[in-house]
Amino acid sequence: MSASIAPLRDFVRDITALFDRGLNPPAVQLEGVNLLRRLVSRDDWLPDAFARPDPQRYSQYLLHCDPAERFSVVSFVWGPGQSTPLHDHRIWGLIGMLRGREVETQFVRDAQGRFHEAESSELHPGEVTILEPDLNDYHRVANASADTTAISIHVYGGNIGGVLRATYDPASGARKAFISGYSNDTVPNLWDRSRQTEPA
Repeated sequence: MSASIAPLRDFVRDITALFDRGLNPPAVQLEGVNLLRRLVSRDDWLPDAFARPDPQRYSQYLLHCDPAERFSVVSFVWGPGQSTPLHDHRIWGLIGMLRGREVETQFVRDAQGRFHEAESSELHPGEVTILEPDLNDYHRVANASADTTAISIHVYGGNIGGVLRATYDPASGARKAFISGYSNDTVPNLWDRSRQTEPA
């Protein structure tokens, strides 16, 4: 796909403006839902380099990180049947479905530290859901399709690739710490307008 990056540039500009207004995280998240919904309402802007599945595991491509690490924007690319382990985030997030379908399964933790499946929901193109550290931070996500790629766009209240987080064994509650990093070595060039065809 020969993508026009303008929708992503506009999104980054608009999310940055929310922080620059001094809004608190819940207010940024609330307004960010509509901005992300607008971004994923069309599937013609994500460059191919950040939409490629890896045959071995899902990919997490950094699209933009705020210079002050107040937020990051990531494309998650899921090959057929790929899924995450049960994991947490430690910071707020928004997930918007761009292409294909995802199944999210929430987990609750009991007094002994074990995890139990709660509700599952399916996310379709154009839909957005919210992650809250104190509300629904434990989940597992999977591509709902066994034969097509799925892509979701995530916004986090920090540099998610640098946050110390954990995966969990549901039966025992055993925790394994990790820092995810990113699948890419470069980020999209949002600011080169030399080849733009859309109005400035």
